[in-house]
Amino acid sequence: MTNRPNIILLMTDQLRGDALGYAGHPDVKTPYLDTLAARGVNFDRAYSACPSCIAARAALHTGMEQSHHGRVGYEDNIPWRYEHTLAGELSKAGYYTQCVGKMHVHPLRNYLGFHNVDLHDGYLHAARYASVPYRESQFVADDYFYWLKKELGADADVTDTGIDCNSWVARPWTHEEKYHPTNWVTDRCLDFLRRRDPDQPFFLMASYLRPHPPFDAPQHYFDLYQNKKLRPPFLGTWETDTYLNRDGRIFDSKTGPLDPELIHQAQAGYYACITHLDHQIGRLIMALIEQELYDDTLILFTADHGEELCDHHMFRKSRPYEGSCRIPFFFCAGKNVPLDIKPSSVCHSVVELRDVMPTLLSAAGADIPSSVDGKNLLPLAAAPDKSVRSWLHGEHSYGDFSNHWIVTETDKYIWHTSTGQEQYFDLKADPHELTDLIEDPASADRIQDLRSCLISVLKDRPEGFTDGEKLIPGRPYPETLARIKSTNTLSI
Repeated sequence: MTNRPNIILLMTDQLRGDALGYAGHPDVKTPYLDTLAARGVNFDRAYSACPSCIAARAALHTGMEQSHHGRVGYEDNIPWRYEHTLAGELSKAGYYTQCVGKMHVHPLRNYLGFHNVDLHDGYLHAARYASVPYRESQFVADDYFYWLKKELGADADVTDTGIDCNSWVARPWTHEEKYHPTNWVTDRCLDFLRRRDPDQPFFLMASYLRPHPPFDAPQHYFDLYQNKKLRPPFLGTWETDTYLNRDGRIFDSKTGPLDPELIHQAQAGYYACITHLDHQIGRLIMALIEQELYDDTLILFTADHGEELCDHHMFRKSRPYEGSCRIPFFFCAGKNVPLDIKPSSVCHSVVELRDVMPTLLSAAGADIPSSVDGKNLLPLAAAPDKSVRSWLHGEHSYGDFSNHWIVTETDKYIWHTSTGQEQYFDLKADPHELTDLIEDPASADRIQDLRSCLISVLKDRPEGFTDGEKLIPGRPYPETLARIKSTNTLSI
């Protein structure tokens, strides 16, 4: 091997932390990911602190927490101008850096320090409108869409299934499987491995779109789930069905469908996309073995955020509940990588996407910029009983559903910014958040401790969420902090 390990970041989109075989899901089958997890250390308390695509990826690429990278919600077309990025620092350290798949940055062809990007962002509404400039149109700037039209004709598109990119509607892929975007990402990764410089270490980010909607896996994968009895969504004692009754007939609602059969179809489609993704990752693993790279490679697997999948009458993400904000996270290493990992170990430390950058830079022997807020997780591979933080602050600007939260290894406190409503869940006893204990007298002291943590982290924020003594609801809450929108460079 080279004197430094090759690094592969397996990135998925909208994959909830419990929807994998190794995580104990009763229905989803993921044999290849289970294999990697069994050879590594699994972080079962991993979170996305601002759980939607753009903000989550800002944390991943910069190593910063959300008030520093400035994206506290979802907003398109805000330029990405960061001095230090994961790929940029690895490039400076002598790695060849390649991304295949989703970036979701602006402008679309912003490489963020990668030497090369084979881009597929999935269906982005903001990049498809008729008024979008030519260079920013997905039909030109997105490599997968450009390729698909060359292969199948000028009118070919992922929308041939009739499914929107935020919809709970599900149906099988309409073309041959080899044209599916999940297959395309693996194909382009294999081509990169063929073309790589054998004398230079590489960083490959294999950034898959699925299981983010559309739920459109090939027919074989639908057949695994559509006629099977599936675990029903989690529903506790605190939810309201007001929004479900109002919006449950809308194909891309934030509630999911009102019809139980459509709920089952959404689950089957989601799980089908996950197993399809797993098998395509299996192709990549086999290629690494055949090219004698597997033993010299560090692999980290994660997702940008989860999917509520009708838990608590909710669908999509951005909210503070486990289906939305808890993510899969593990890493494993080949036998030639000088890293002490206890196979099949589980670490309960709360970790976050900002930790990816310092972890991988450390593995590469590269310097970690002072702007990075995340923690290097490599020491936890040998000591999974250790922890890197006692609590994590999460948030999301989301209109009436805007929220802040504090999560620990055992519990979670939530504050809704519009209404001031609070919630508290004992995650150790109640991992699916079925019982809200905010009025439980026995939990009052603990709730106050976590509330104080939130007050302390918000006291210098520009929105005015607190006066330092109490939380103040109803404050205006932008999706992106003003200093990011008003300048081309990040200033902290």
